Amino acid sequence: MTQHIPEGLPDRIRHYIGGQFVDSVGGETFDVLDPVSNEVYVQAAAGQKADIDRAVEAAQRAFREGPWPRMLPRERSRVLHRIADAVEAQDARLAELETFDTGLPITQALGQARRAAENFRFFADLIVAQADDTYKVPGRQVNYVNRKPIGVAGLITPWNTPFMLESWKLAPAIATGNTVVLKPAEFTPLSASLWAGIFEEAGLPKGVFNLVNGLGEEAGDALVKHPDVPLISFTGESRTGQVIFGNAAPFLKGLSMELGGKSPAVVFADADLDAAVDATIFGVFSLNGERCTAGSRILVERAIYDEFVEKYAAQAERVVVGDPHDPRTEVGALVHPEHYDKVMSYVEIGKSEGRLVAGGGRPEGLGTGNYVAPTVFADVPKEARIFQEEIFGPVVAITPFDSDEEALELANGVTYGLAAYIWTNDLKRAHNFAQAVEAGMVWLNSNNVRDLRTPFGGVKASGLGHEGGYRSIDFYTDQQAVHITLGAVHNPTFGKQERHEADLDDPDPR
Repeated sequence: MTQHIPEGLPDRIRHYIGGQFVDSVGGETFDVLDPVSNEVYVQAAAGQKADIDRAVEAAQRAFREGPWPRMLPRERSRVLHRIADAVEAQDARLAELETFDTGLPITQALGQARRAAENFRFFADLIVAQADDTYKVPGRQVNYVNRKPIGVAGLITPWNTPFMLESWKLAPAIATGNTVVLKPAEFTPLSASLWAGIFEEAGLPKGVFNLVNGLGEEAGDALVKHPDVPLISFTGESRTGQVIFGNAAPFLKGLSMELGGKSPAVVFADADLDAAVDATIFGVFSLNGERCTAGSRILVERAIYDEFVEKYAAQAERVVVGDPHDPRTEVGALVHPEHYDKVMSYVEIGKSEGRLVAGGGRPEGLGTGNYVAPTVFADVPKEARIFQEEIFGPVVAITPFDSDEEALELANGVTYGLAAYIWTNDLKRAHNFAQAVEAGMVWLNSNNVRDLRTPFGGVKASGLGHEGGYRSIDFYTDQQAVHITLGAVHNPTFGKQERHEADLDDPDPR
């Protein structure tokens, strides 16, 4: 297989601080691999504490002295719309680079580029339409809420669909008047480097956006611990989220963390079986299985279990694995050899924990690259590691259940709680199960169809706080309550009664 290499790849990836591309202060770099050849194709500047300090200083200066926080919402909205226009104008190029850097299938990467533009359009409109609360006591008092940008937001993003997930944080952070320091994932820094040109073309003032590449334990750690960064928005592993939570605590930072998932897809006997198979195939194998909301545990009612497993396994075997740049490809290469080794270790574990009915290794004809055949295990007990632990690859565990109560126990029987998918034609069951399942987001007879106005986030080990729609506006702004008295001042008066000196001299006046 001849590998597709995009034209015009950079000869190095640098930081972007205060409107300038710069190397690390100490000259540190790290290697970046492409997931098809696993060869180094570029070196990126490896940010250290000194680089984070420079970026935060630039962002602070832009916040204190620059025009961005003081612009009218309509003026900021125009800039965000120009950003969306610039993203849309080069969506094919963005998708090509994203596919090369991540191994995502090109058709899915193109969808992520378009979604990134939509994120900016959404928040461009939302800040103009934003209505704040006002409370009145007629003739006596008016109270209103004043929203203000907070300062420098630290944004730490993951390597799966990196460009889109960066937009998901960048758009509301800057829309509300903050300045930002972005630390993208070290596995996939290529598309993040394009933001600088996009923002410059759109007219975003210098210093509002700053980018520091590097490792999480170096650049990310310094950003979290910086005393002048009051907000941290993080998407990534739950263990990393725990570290960030501890490191941010001494500074009492605002935190928004969207973490791991082991989401259940629950299929009842009265469900549309073909629709459920289609949706649950897509739900775990799209984006190479490297998605936080993947329905990686499928719970199926016993009456249809054998039929479901047979259909599911047969369809999984037909999923097209191959060159990420081929439009026919449905599952591409996993992002990095370290991650490939992790996923394959779970495949081996699964062979002793469940019944392998599809996949289970490297696809035929793909001797190099981080390729994993879509892998399906049936009859997986709830104690199994492949049932309990996030694999983050094209691997799924299928488990039978006999009652609604058992299905709920299985669905809730993990530490995670990000998403859940429920397939049933019983309306009462659907709503009751949705309310009882421990998940931040639930889809009924549908698969991950997002309305950008709704909250996005999880419970338990899947996250802290929510973003999306007005929840993002809440996170990236301070809400100041202003109280105005309209009539007479209504409060008790202390110290108004006069006391005579004689009373003070004589302790017992008569």
